[in-house]
Amino acid sequence: MTSAEQAVENAMAAVAASRALRERAAEDRKTFHRIQLASMKPLYVPKGVQMSFNLS
Repeated sequence: MTSAEQAVENAMAAVAASRALRERAAEDRKTFHRIQLASMKPLYVPKGVQMSFNLS
């Protein structure tokens, strides 16, 4: 194997590793985005509504 072929093979391995890392990061962002959306409080909070609190 010549040095040019070795360089191409190393470059292809680096590209594959980079792509795998990028895809894993995209999956993590998607998962955390879902978690963040699920934990958000509702946008509409009614004002002036008073609940009764029975102390007896």
